[in-house]
Amino acid sequence: QVQLVESGGGLVQPGGSLRLSCAASGFTSDYYAIGWVRQAPGKGREGISVINNSDLTTYYADSVKGRFTISRDSAKNTVYLQMNSLKPEDTAVYYCVVSDLMDVLFRASVWLDQGPYDYWGQGTQVTVSS
Repeated sequence: QVQLVESGGGLVQPGGSLRLSCAASGFTSDYYAIGWVRQAPGKGREGISVINNSDLTTYYADSVKGRFTISRDSAKNTVYLQMNSLKPEDTAVYYCVVSDLMDVLFRASVWLDQGPYDYWGQGTQVTVSS
């Protein structure tokens, strides 16, 4: 069973930075994608960024491109999301998500829009406010 534990959220002023961490365990296959999804109160889920584990390519939603960076530390089995130039509209609960890609053609645009998101962490709150 895949388990995901997020950390690093908090309160930050507009223009500030945070780094989120996702500790992952329980993988039984190398065919997966791992990334971040956020949800603000009263809003739908928004795919933010993802790494395809098969080739380590990275992808970003237009709303965060140029400000956020996803990375992976394979030795620690941990994925990070570095968030810079934060805006109030970035306020949300951020979830680490894993997608099973066995027998699945990965398309980043589809993943960012709707998934599928097969495994979820518990989420970490990010609040951007002055």
